[in-house]
Parts: sequence; C-alpha cells; structure tokens
Amino acid sequence: MYSFKKALLFVGILSSAVISAQQLPQFTQYMYNTISVNPAYAGSRETINLTVLHRNQWAGLEGNPRTSTFSIHSPLRNDRVGLGFSYINDKLGFESTNYLYGDFSYTVPVSDEVKMSFGLKAGLTNYNLNNPDPNDNFFNPNFNSWNPNFGAGFYIGSNRWYAGVSSPRILNTDLNEGEFQALERNSYYAIGGLVFDLSEKTKFKPTMITKFTNGAPATYDLTANFLFNEKFWLGASYRFNDASNFGAIMDYQITKDIRVGYAYDLPTSSIRPYTGGTHEIILIYEVIKQTKGPAKSPRYF
Repeated sequence: MYSFKKALLFVGILSSAVISAQQLPQFTQYMYNTISVNPAYAGSRETINLTVLHRNQWAGLEGNPRTSTFSIHSPLRNDRVGLGFSYINDKLGFESTNYLYGDFSYTVPVSDEVKMSFGLKAGLTNYNLNNPDPNDNFFNPNFNSWNPNFGAGFYIGSNRWYAGVSSPRILNTDLNEGEFQALERNSYYAIGGLVFDLSEKTKFKPTMITKFTNGAPATYDLTANFLFNEKFWLGASYRFNDASNFGAIMDYQITKDIRVGYAYDLPTSSIRPYTGGTHEIILIYEVIKQTKGPAKSPRYF
C-alpha cells in the first residue's frame, strides 16, 4: 500500500507537467493503434477494423494516468479512399482530456505491392478539470472547454514493411485560457517496421516510433516481436526518454476476426519503487471475408 501523501505528491508533480504541455498519450502497443497518431493509416488494413485499448499507467498510485481508446476505420468501395474515427479518453488526477477526431486518407499505388497514402485528421479536444477541493485558489474547481484542431500524415508500405510521418495535432491551443496554461502542443511522429522470415513458422518484426513535442523531451520506442504459427506474438519493448521503461508484449489471434493483446511496462526511472507497473490490453476486430482463388498475403501492419 502506497502512502496517501506520496500519491498526492505524485499527482501534483504530474499535473504541473501536464498543465504546461498537454500531450497525446503514448502506448506500448502503438503498432496496433497507428490511426491514433497517423490519419494516413485509415483504410490501410483493406477491411473494417475496430480497435479498443485500455492503459492503466503506474498502477497502485492514486490519480495515476489511465487511457481508453476506440477507433474504427475502413476503405470505401473506391479503395483509394479510407475513412476513420478515433476517440481517446485520458485521465490524470482530477484532469480529463477527450479527443474526438475523424480521419481521411487517399492512397496512391506505387507498385503491385507498395502503396502510399496521404491523410488528414480533424476534430475536437475536450479538456475537463474537476478539482475536489473548492477552496483551492490556484485551480479552477470546475472547468470544461472544447477546442478544434487538425492534423496530417503520410504513410507508405506493403504487407512486409511500413514507414510514416505525421502531426496529429497541428495547432498549439491553450485548452484552459485561465490562470494557468494547458497547452495542446504540436507533436511530430515518425514510425516504421519490418517483418523477416526466420523459419517457415516463425517471423521477426522490429518496429519503432519516435515523438517530438515542442517544450517536452523527445521519446523513442523500440519494439521486437516474434510471430509463431501466424497466431501468437511475443515480444519486448523499450522507451528512451526521461521516463524510460521496459515492456513485454503478448498478442493472440483467437479467431480469424478477433485478436487480443496484453502489454506490461516496468519503469526504470525513480518512480519505480512506488508503482506496480503499467498494464495495457487491446482488442482488435476485423471483418475477414472469404475470397475465391489464392488466399491474400497476411497483413502484419
């Protein structure tokens, strides 16, 4: 059991950081949640994709960050156009931020195997502050605001590799406009990944994501996954920044349409003695249609 004073101190420190620079949450299973940061990914799975993810960061600390996401995207009948929608709810202490954004992509074939996509993202960011202490003279005890924003992205790849760059929030917006700032700062992402055949039944997939935010330290995530029998993924990840951590990932294809995954992160920074780590679970549903003729090559991204 962690002391209440330590928990309050933790929340206060994190709240101060978030107030100065409101950032999109990061995920260990980012390679399965690409549309949250890059709109050009919309429709790239060539079928309807629904993804639900929940992240409980630094479990055991009161007021710890908790993030829930939902996304859906699909190509249209004209398979060059993809549409999507994503929702993110991010909580920290008595702060809550909701992101509701639509995604549009247009794809240009580069070759029979490689496709290149350009994407736009637009929607609203809701910032809510619900201070339980009505006598607090610094924080407004109740505050709620809605602000528009937009983003853009580029994505290129095949069923064996991918790369992309994006900025999901281009405007620098003060979500509070009061005594203190809650800036939604512009962030830039770069992503990439490959799949190698190690044997007939085993594949190796390294991936990476980097994030650069004005006024905040850059982050670099490296992940290595192994796929066994086209069913079971097992891997590890490491994040390089001021709050670096080591993670383990498991992912299983339950049916041809449903996949479930779990990730566990353990921080390597000074907060490690006060938390039981971070838990993240993801559920993916894709409509896989039966087709006549030769089966399509599996899509690994």
